Amino acid sequence: MQNKLLIIPLLMLLGNGCNADYTTNECSLLGFNKANLLCSSCDQLKKFQLTSLREHCMNCCQIDEEKSIKVYAKARLEVCTCKFGAYPQIQAFIKSDRPNKYPNLTIRYVRGLDPLIKLMDSSGNVQEVLAIERWDTDTVDEFLSTHLERIEDDYRSNLV
Repeated sequence: MQNKLLIIPLLMLLGNGCNADYTTNECSLLGFNKANLLCSSCDQLKKFQLTSLREHCMNCCQIDEEKSIKVYAKARLEVCTCKFGAYPQIQAFIKSDRPNKYPNLTIRYVRGLDPLIKLMDSSGNVQEVLAIERWDTDTVDEFLSTHLERIEDDYRSNLV
């Protein structure tokens, strides 16, 4: 009898209108925590072939506040080449074509230094320093795409 009682609200929930936000209880029945679920997390479901859950996830999520993300004019990745053995993911990022996506990123080799990223303002003043020794190549790439100002290639077209 209890199983039937649990199935009925679930079926009612699945039959609800598609574009309506679900209540906290409805989201809980689907396995989502409405208070903590960000909509950007719902977008990640595609990576794991869970697109069937995305619609319900989007009806339970809170819109991300992108205004809280600080964007910097420049960044410098500093590392010692002697540390590449200990941090192969950083070496893989540097040796790949990924740094070329960021014209405002410079790479500096500093003897004995563990990998870090220095985030700077437009004058080159360091605003923040982050240790990145535990980051993988995708994390470095995603961080830079999120926190570095986008520079359009248009300004380069006038150069001779």
